[in-house]
Amino acid sequence: MSAASEPEAIATVKWVSMAPVAPGSTAPGISALICVNDYATGLPLAVLDGDEITLIRTAAMSAAAASYLAPEKPLTIGFVGCGLQAHAHLAAFLDLYPGLKTVLALSRSRASAERLAEAAAARGLKTEILADADELLGRSDIVISMVPGAPGLKPFLDAGRMPASSFASAVDIGRSWLPEALPVFDFLATDSLAQSTAPYDVNSQPVETVRFHDDLIQIAARGAGPAGQGRRMFCFRGFALADLALAGLVVCKARAAGAGTRLER
Repeated sequence: MSAASEPEAIATVKWVSMAPVAPGSTAPGISALICVNDYATGLPLAVLDGDEITLIRTAAMSAAAASYLAPEKPLTIGFVGCGLQAHAHLAAFLDLYPGLKTVLALSRSRASAERLAEAAAARGLKTEILADADELLGRSDIVISMVPGAPGLKPFLDAGRMPASSFASAVDIGRSWLPEALPVFDFLATDSLAQSTAPYDVNSQPVETVRFHDDLIQIAARGAGPAGQGRRMFCFRGFALADLALAGLVVCKARAAGAGTRLER
């Protein structure tokens, strides 16, 4: 993933590897490195561990979309998948919605669900670990789906189970959602229509049942989402400019703090 910004005077390239992780394994499913270069000269400025940046920027993208698309005062947030990305989303959404009261967790790994529940309880939220996806969807004002790709995975999230006014962020690009139920959403958005036109299925192919109505670039430029209430989805693959923005901030902070290791060429 690559991006460049003349105002920020940097360009970035992120290498991301993704691999299936067995249930209960502590091995990461995603690993990333980010190379930051000078915009004018092309000279390398920094090589960053991209894992934390990816976690933060992904949750920030979901939260940014929610600020335009989600119910105004959500009380319950449901997590489908409870790995590191769930913890990043928990932090981001509590910052955005301090009035959240309940966290619902569903995961193929009981241990992961318990860790997320403990983290939420430590923040003062009521927590429940569920085994039924329909129950989680039906009780959640906001749903974050983060189901990793795996051999034999079948979609199991039915959009029709969500409340009439609700929001879903499909961090998993949509693979966990039943394609035939996606038309239930009144509004579907992505990060960039130039990058994606529809959610993706379990085979990483665009679904044929719906198309995105808008993207976060245009929504943010207008400063408003669609009027009224409804079921709304934000489904995205990841936006390289978001990586650039956070990587640039990290480099500035590291320089100011004297952090990092200088490498000679």
